[in-house]
Amino acid sequence: MLSSALYRGRIAPSPTGYLHLGHARTFLIAVERAKQFNGKLILRNEDLDRDRCRPEFAAGMLEDLRWLGIDWTEGPDRGGEYAPYAQSQRRTCYLRMWQALRDSGFIYPCTCSRKDLAASIAAPNHLDDEPIYPGTCRARDADHHEPAGVNWRFRIPEGEQITFLDLHFGEQAFVAGRDFGDFVVWRRDDVPAYQLAVVADDHAMRITEVVRGADLLKSTARQLLLYRALRWAVPDFYHCDLVRDEAGARLAKRHDALSIRALRESGWTAEQVRARAFAL
Repeated sequence: MLSSALYRGRIAPSPTGYLHLGHARTFLIAVERAKQFNGKLILRNEDLDRDRCRPEFAAGMLEDLRWLGIDWTEGPDRGGEYAPYAQSQRRTCYLRMWQALRDSGFIYPCTCSRKDLAASIAAPNHLDDEPIYPGTCRARDADHHEPAGVNWRFRIPEGEQITFLDLHFGEQAFVAGRDFGDFVVWRRDDVPAYQLAVVADDHAMRITEVVRGADLLKSTARQLLLYRALRWAVPDFYHCDLVRDEAGARLAKRHDALSIRALRESGWTAEQVRARAFAL
């Protein structure tokens, strides 16, 4: 059990669209858990997707969070107000992690093109998950001294069962090679992939508990391998139930009618939005 004085949580939206009710529920749970332990809560702007992240979504994210009454207690000081940490400004941190993984032999350069992958990769084992990479470049040496120009993949321990205790869903288990394959940690366009960036940030920010949606349960198994490779302390994980629409599909940012912004503009109060997020 965590000590109250040590608790450090975070909320980490990506400005690729306006926040929706699913985000509201997850972030409100993160706030409550930080309060429960009398701990710190950090806001991180996960803005590495150059093609989809837009300034208006980043501004809207802050506006929605403040309107909902969601507050964070740490970040860069901007005139007496805490700003979010921005992943786009943390490249040096990610490069250090890439270098450590490369030097230890945990990652390898993959030169497969999209056409190559489409022809050789088996169908994904879940509609929302990435296909399992067949290992075409697995035997290659890490002979590149810069990350750009190739995809860098993590060598998973084939057949190993990765287990962890989720503080909401209980015991979880995924088998490397069956449930997920060698995953990308750095993209050929010289952008760190989600799995690397989130582990680097959570470690650097001394996060003790990660609160996020249940769609990332399998990502946790991948990230545990990164923590182990670098011998870093592993945070606790609390995955939240997903908010779904009337058809049973989980909410995405394309559900504009259920965005916090749209609901606010249609006359909903913050109290109504908070209640609705937990009613779905």
